[in-house]
Amino acid sequence: MDQDAFTTVDAYLVEALLDRDEVLDQALSDSRAAGLPAINVAPNQGKLLQLLAQMVGATRILEIGTLGGYSTIWLARALPPDGQLVTLEYDPKHAEVARRNIERAGLADRVEVKVGRGVDLLPSLTGPFDFSFIDADKASNPAYFAGALKLSRPGSVIVVDNVVRAGAVLEAGGSADVQGIRRMNEMIAAEARVTATAVQTVGSKGWDGFCLIRVVG
Repeated sequence: MDQDAFTTVDAYLVEALLDRDEVLDQALSDSRAAGLPAINVAPNQGKLLQLLAQMVGATRILEIGTLGGYSTIWLARALPPDGQLVTLEYDPKHAEVARRNIERAGLADRVEVKVGRGVDLLPSLTGPFDFSFIDADKASNPAYFAGALKLSRPGSVIVVDNVVRAGAVLEAGGSADVQGIRRMNEMIAAEARVTATAVQTVGSKGWDGFCLIRVVG
């Protein structure tokens, strides 16, 4: 199979299992119009994040890497009316697009978009968060994991996206992004307070994967 087949299968799964959502479609359209990179999660991946957050019973969610707010909307919809989502975005332009998309989705009352470097913003946050989603620059994944763990509690779940990189994760001397993923994996393996796995995926976003981490202590 090739990328065209992966994309076609994803389209079928989305059509078969997900309802059409004009708010989410418009969020993607506005992100494209603003020139944001097309690196948002796929619709079926967004629904997976929402389901995971609901399974945890999350009332507070942390997101590192907002982009245009597409995954933010999926996650915020998993919250109860009095829930809170804090999302961190480095680029002010991206944050502004995200704020508009979040407001149109009717979620501005439960979502706070903070602008700045994630590594600088994390120490200013107050935990615990029940669910964290890390999807920002991969070179900083070790710091993002450490920060999310510090803001978690036993039972919290952390999801890290893009941990396979089309197989590049195997390259011990790879790019800064690959080194960040590999170092994070070493940290997770050595951390007694968590248990984790990683799963490869193929789909409209190509060959990649995610790491699923549960805080146990």
